[in-house]
Amino acid sequence: MGVVEKIKEIEEEMARTQKNKATEYHLGLLKAKLARYRAQLLEPASKSGPAGVGFDVQKSGDARVALIGFALRFLDDSISEPSLSFPSVGKSTLLSKTTHTASEVASYEFTTLTAIPGVIEYQGARIQLLDLPGIVEGASQGRGRGRQVVSTAKTADLILIMLDATKSEEQRRLLEIELDAVGIRLNKHKPDIVFKRRTTGGITFNSTVKLTQTDEKTIRTILAGYKLHNCDVMIREDITTDDFIDVLIGTRKYIPCLYVYNKIDSISLEQMDKLARTPNTIVISCEMDLNLDYLIERMWAELALVKVYTKKRGAHPDLSDPICLRKGATIEDVCNGVHRSLAPNFRYGLVWWGKSSKFSPHAQKVSLQHQVQDEDVVSRSMIELNGQSRMKATSI
Repeated sequence: MGVVEKIKEIEEEMARTQKNKATEYHLGLLKAKLARYRAQLLEPASKSGPAGVGFDVQKSGDARVALIGFALRFLDDSISEPSLSFPSVGKSTLLSKTTHTASEVASYEFTTLTAIPGVIEYQGARIQLLDLPGIVEGASQGRGRGRQVVSTAKTADLILIMLDATKSEEQRRLLEIELDAVGIRLNKHKPDIVFKRRTTGGITFNSTVKLTQTDEKTIRTILAGYKLHNCDVMIREDITTDDFIDVLIGTRKYIPCLYVYNKIDSISLEQMDKLARTPNTIVISCEMDLNLDYLIERMWAELALVKVYTKKRGAHPDLSDPICLRKGATIEDVCNGVHRSLAPNFRYGLVWWGKSSKFSPHAQKVSLQHQVQDEDVVSRSMIELNGQSRMKATSI
């Protein structure tokens, strides 16, 4: 029996099993097996094949945003709408309008057959926008170019799911199912769980909160299913069984997501208002250039980039070329953003202006571990050379 057949068998057994206190241990074991088989399907253990399954697109800029949508007509006799289909949701048009990158645009499915990159320049930052080939139903099982799309989407800092405002909500549900099945968790944070393997000592289980959605017995059953008999488990929030399996596998990606509904010029104002009020949702029209500026603003907010300006000693800061970093970055990240050789010789830095400075507008002396905030102005005025401290004007 192949992996796909095993996955289908487990899914059918889970659908037949009633969810109650008596069956939660059995369901936990089935979920663990299902996650393991899905990982084998998308990331085969054999190394005999060609290296890598992603698209040959180098990651560039300060952040990467992936455009994902359906590409194949979805026809299912179980669906009441016989004409349910999601081709041409407008990914290529959005890429062309926001990045001025030439991308083939057409009203039929499979317009995009490979990843097409573009660059959005916004507030001094360069954001790479990737137009990925559309996902077909069954992409989580490797159908179409599912493995390539998933492999590239996991490297993104933000996912834009393009949807057709004139179609039913089934399109959104199906895309969420496909992405969840391959280990991409949308708009979720990593569970606060500490898991460490050991060679001896058995299983040590601790929880700082009351668990209402799972229990210790279920977790020990899952660990036994993965043949883990010596480990430390510390749980610091009320988690589900799926959350623990995600941490156990360790390959899950927690990525923010915006749902972008295109073609709002073809629906009523009431429908558009309802969609616009849905969390993490943007309504646009690529053909009429409606709300594209707001979409870029929301992308910037979701990416949570921090702009840091550098200053030479005795000179004004350079406000035209900021260093863009992720939220939570430190002075060490700023040094690496200028040149890798700066951090090893670092003595201390100066934060002249910005939210992270306690003495603004006067300089504050900081270490490599100091966290910078948006629009900080920093400089490095002292380094060690041959064991001696020496003043030196640098670009940071």
